[in-house]
Amino acid sequence: MSLLLTQPATPPSPCTGESEAKRQQILAGAKVVFADHGFEGASMSAIARQAGVSKGTLYNYFTNKADLFAAFVEQNCREKLPAALAPVQTNQPVRKTLTEIARGMVQLITSREGIMLYRIIVSEAPHFPELATVFWQHGPKLGIEILAHWIQEQVDQGTLNVTDPVFAAEQFFTLCQTRIGHRKRFNMPLENEAEDTEKVIHAAVHMFLAAYGTEKIG
Repeated sequence: MSLLLTQPATPPSPCTGESEAKRQQILAGAKVVFADHGFEGASMSAIARQAGVSKGTLYNYFTNKADLFAAFVEQNCREKLPAALAPVQTNQPVRKTLTEIARGMVQLITSREGIMLYRIIVSEAPHFPELATVFWQHGPKLGIEILAHWIQEQVDQGTLNVTDPVFAAEQFFTLCQTRIGHRKRFNMPLENEAEDTEKVIHAAVHMFLAAYGTEKIG
C-alpha cells in the first residue's frame, strides 16, 4: 500500500501576527481574482479587496503576487489530488483501482479549478516560467510519482508488467485527458458528456491493461 498520500504536506510559512483563518480568507479571494483575470491581469489591490483585507495585511502573508499564486496552486493541489489518487491506498483488483483513479482524474481535470489553473499556466508560462514549475511540482509531478509507486507495487506482486513505472503513469494520465479534457479546456460543447466520460475512463483502463497487464484482455 502506498504511503505517499499520507505524507504531510509542507506547512505554510508562519504569518506574523495573523491567523491561519485570515490566510485562507486571502487565498479564497485570490482564487476569484485569478479565475477572472489570470495571473498577469490580477493585482494585489484587487485581491485584497476581494478578500476583504488591507494590502498591509495581504503583504504580511505573501511577499508578492507570485508567492501568493504559488500558495494558491499548492493548496488547490493538496486539496484535490489526494482524493483523485486515494484508490492507490486500497487493496482492490488492479482494474477496479485504475478505473477509480481514472474517474477521479477526469473529474479533477474537468473541474472549474482544474481548467482555470491549466489556462493560467499555459497562458503565463512563457512570461513566468516559475509558475509552471510550481504547478508541475505540486500537481502533475506528484501525481505521477504516486501512481508510479503504486504501479511498481503491482509489478512486484506480478499483476502488472512494466519496466518504466514513471513513463507508464504518464501514459495513463494522458489517456485520461482525451476528448473530455481537451474540449472542456477549449470551452467546446459536449453533446453526450456523461457517456463520453464513461468511454474515456474505461478505454483508458482497457488500453493500459492491454499494454501492461499480466492477464489476457478479453
